[in-house]
Amino acid sequence: MTWSEMQPLLEQACWDTLYMVGWSTLIAVVGGLPLGILLVLTDRGGLLQNRLVNKVIGQIVNIARSMPFIILIVALMDFTRWVVGTTINREAAIVPLAIGAIPFFARLVETAVREVDNGLVEAVQSMGGKTWTVVRKVLVPEALPSLISSVTTTIVVLIGYSAMAGTVGAGGLGDLAIRYGYQRFETELMWITVAILAVVISVIQFAGDYAARSMHRRGGGSGAAPRLRLLRAKTPATVAAGPVKTTEPVTADAEPEREPVKAS
Repeated sequence: MTWSEMQPLLEQACWDTLYMVGWSTLIAVVGGLPLGILLVLTDRGGLLQNRLVNKVIGQIVNIARSMPFIILIVALMDFTRWVVGTTINREAAIVPLAIGAIPFFARLVETAVREVDNGLVEAVQSMGGKTWTVVRKVLVPEALPSLISSVTTTIVVLIGYSAMAGTVGAGGLGDLAIRYGYQRFETELMWITVAILAVVISVIQFAGDYAARSMHRRGGGSGAAPRLRLLRAKTPATVAAGPVKTTEPVTADAEPEREPVKAS
């Protein structure tokens, strides 16, 4: 196969992969972020402690994570057809990709949120902050660098899943490597596809790591700086400014009072 024949195939496969992974990642973040936070809030000692709810959600997440993706594609065919009207194209592949990624990302979110210093949560609660305030002002901002790394990991995993999505005619780089490189013995095309996948994953990983480090340097994540900013923002000005001096300064001319000498 010549380069002029491979180029349109590679371009279409790249676009299909980015399309599937992009939409699947967006859905996974929207669905997995609140699910992971809810697992933390309903756990023992959480702000919304409810062991029953936590056990039920945790078990559902575990079952969904343990199911092999290729089986998940087959099991969700009826649901996929109901959602997008078909089971054979890249839009159909987004459904199992997203559903498979939601529990995976939820566990990553749970791990990231658990790393937040509980002292910050207690500080906001002591100042009258409700659960939503704690989540919005403490848990998510403090865990943001770890959450960015979690999104990066999810994208890399979804790129791997997208190769199996070729079983529903979704296309993509993985499907191209299997159909042409393996089944049609186009070894050159297969190795070009592998190289493109390696470059794409490396770029995504580099961008994710850079974003996480940048966010951490700006004050996201655990550290004294974000704690100080949070307490200054939430604490009344009189308290934040420090203790108020009520005694007058002692001048050089003033003599200290002496106790009267008692006669023996």
